[in-house]
Amino acid sequence: CSYRIDTDVLEYQQKLAPDYRLILKYLEHLQRKSEEELEFVCGYEAGSLGYSLHHQLASHGVNCVILAPTTMGIVGKIKTDKRDAGNIAKCLAFRTYSAVHIPTQDDESVKEYIRMRDAQKKSLKSIKQQILALVLRQGYRYGDGKSNWTGKHLAWLKKLDLGGVLQEALSEYLLTYAYLVDKLKRLDLRIEELAAGAAYQAPVKKLCCLLGVKTHTALSVIVEIGDFKRFAKADMLAGYLGLVPGEYSSGNKQKRLGITKAGNSHVRRLLVEAAQSYTRGTIGHKSVELKRRQMQTRQMKDYAGSIIGWC
Repeated sequence: CSYRIDTDVLEYQQKLAPDYRLILKYLEHLQRKSEEELEFVCGYEAGSLGYSLHHQLASHGVNCVILAPTTMGIVGKIKTDKRDAGNIAKCLAFRTYSAVHIPTQDDESVKEYIRMRDAQKKSLKSIKQQILALVLRQGYRYGDGKSNWTGKHLAWLKKLDLGGVLQEALSEYLLTYAYLVDKLKRLDLRIEELAAGAAYQAPVKKLCCLLGVKTHTALSVIVEIGDFKRFAKADMLAGYLGLVPGEYSSGNKQKRLGITKAGNSHVRRLLVEAAQSYTRGTIGHKSVELKRRQMQTRQMKDYAGSIIGWC
């Protein structure tokens, strides 16, 4: 639908497929209906379309923005396509929204590659759980207190003789496990190559000076967030990632909640995992690998060291 501030009317409501050609025809129709030259601002809610529709419309000279759903306000308990379209149109007219950052093509490509790698990691975790559950149901338990998925544990799994079809099932599981382990090694090597590129090498090395941050985490944070300069303060970045506490207070009653978990869940998980490194080990102690990563400028070394010492 369309909305004009001067008339305060939602009109020309139509249900269209997310095809940029149909949207261009819709805009041409609106222009023909008007006696004056119109300036269009198009927008859609962030979701499964990603940035493809934005790029297609922008290539045809259309001013298009992607709206962050959490900043658009609540329409009501009744949710329909018609109401959603009207809400988006009014948000665009009065600018009561926050636009989603549009990444570069390189950032988008690397981001999708890393997310694909993380999906394979989840598959490996699932296979591990299925193997352990299978052998446990058959009454086999690896030595008490011993770590799983070591060389000795894998040798123990391969020596098990469940017999018949059960043995075939275990063999298939182990083949899938070996395939995923090899695949992850290959994908991680490719991520190291991407991080060594001219566009990412310097910022990745700087982030890797921090305890708990290595190439995978550093590159993921860079391509997921994009331009860090759009956040004037650290608390703005924390709010964007949902790493700030929520609150549900009224009058004299104050109720503190957990973190809001808004925004990019992928980066939030990586940063939380990295932060947990500060709770382990000895305060002030640096591993040989961390010292090697910090062999850059004196300023970066002192900054990373001050964080470690403070925590």
